[in-house]
Amino acid sequence: MTAQTDASLEIAQRKVRAVLILGQIMAGLGMGATLSMGAILAGRIGGSDALSGMAATMATLGAALAAVPLASLASRAGRAISLASGASVAALGGLVVIGAIVVSSFILLLVGLMMVGVGTAVNLQSRFAATDIAAPATRGRDLSLVVWATTVGAVSGPNLLTPGEILGGWLGLPELAGPFVFTVGAQLSAAIVYFVGLRPDPLTLAKDAALARATSGSTSPTQDVPDSPQVQRAAIAAIALSHAVMVSVMAMTPVHLVNHGASLAIVGFTISLHIAGMYALAPLFGILADRLGRISTIMIGQVIFAISLAFTGFGSENEIAVVIGLVLLGLGWSASTVAGSTLLTESTSLARRAKVQGVSDLLMSGSGATGGALAGVVLSFLGYSGLSFVVVSLVVIISLTMAVAHRRGHSAKLRDLSPSTYDI
Repeated sequence: MTAQTDASLEIAQRKVRAVLILGQIMAGLGMGATLSMGAILAGRIGGSDALSGMAATMATLGAALAAVPLASLASRAGRAISLASGASVAALGGLVVIGAIVVSSFILLLVGLMMVGVGTAVNLQSRFAATDIAAPATRGRDLSLVVWATTVGAVSGPNLLTPGEILGGWLGLPELAGPFVFTVGAQLSAAIVYFVGLRPDPLTLAKDAALARATSGSTSPTQDVPDSPQVQRAAIAAIALSHAVMVSVMAMTPVHLVNHGASLAIVGFTISLHIAGMYALAPLFGILADRLGRISTIMIGQVIFAISLAFTGFGSENEIAVVIGLVLLGLGWSASTVAGSTLLTESTSLARRAKVQGVSDLLMSGSGATGGALAGVVLSFLGYSGLSFVVVSLVVIISLTMAVAHRRGHSAKLRDLSPSTYDI
């Protein structure tokens, strides 16, 4: 009975993974094609370049505010409803932005960008959906493949700006409104993919399978696990603080490079390589998390962070050193996020899993926003090198937190709950 259940879950997992990857690609195209326009629009409609930063702030706020409600909805109604609802809100946000451009309303623009930002919360929740019925031996890999799919949208999306402008002109829309047509279409497509494709729902399947095993008294590698609050807190800290490390340095790099005479082409190239580092090698870190252990892979991420910050700190005046540092920064984020998200899933019972994941996403977005805001202050006082050295303190905190979690995990014999999960 259990073997048949596990076999059917494996088949369902392959479908879930494919649907999530397709949804991530569609949503990523919409996000990548428009968020890069947000700063320009905010500056133009707001009447001051000083207001340009409000675009990223509102998008991040939208992701943060949607994290817990979407997770609660997933817990009640399943992943399909939650992900489709979030993507629909993002699509509606695209329409609001178009309306804001037509009537030249700054407030309406900010509201629209905040709604578009809900799409980021959907992307984050999608990675967790990939783990609902995944086997422990491949859980990290499955999660990482969904993270990797973001690469397609992140790379291809910005290239849709020009076609978007052409489409906007054909539709009679004002300048810069056209790309948001892609946002609406892509997010609606993602919503349909999630709503139709995630049937049966993976989170519901996981709960039903756990109930069946509990009733029959059988055991399985994919059975439910009790909550481990200490490990949950450690995983959430690793995810949130790693995101703060990445955002703090990444957000200030364009400012630093431009102030030191770098061309916009160099700035764009650097950020593109950084984004590639974040997503392109995610499957590698997923495999490492499965084979070496979740905590081990998080620690690998911290080592990569430390090397990255050494490049940006000691080599701040050298463009090549900064580029290398930014690529490594993306790789450190990828290792920490993939392994941390997997660890969080495996230390949380099915009954609370979606809600705890939502809290994690909320703190992740919040820490990124806070890190980006404080980074500007640190940069103004200590410079780019000083910022890099200050951020090292977060790496130390994460490393110490993981060391404590590892020790407590072994003392509580957590490895018996999920084989190889807590190995280091």
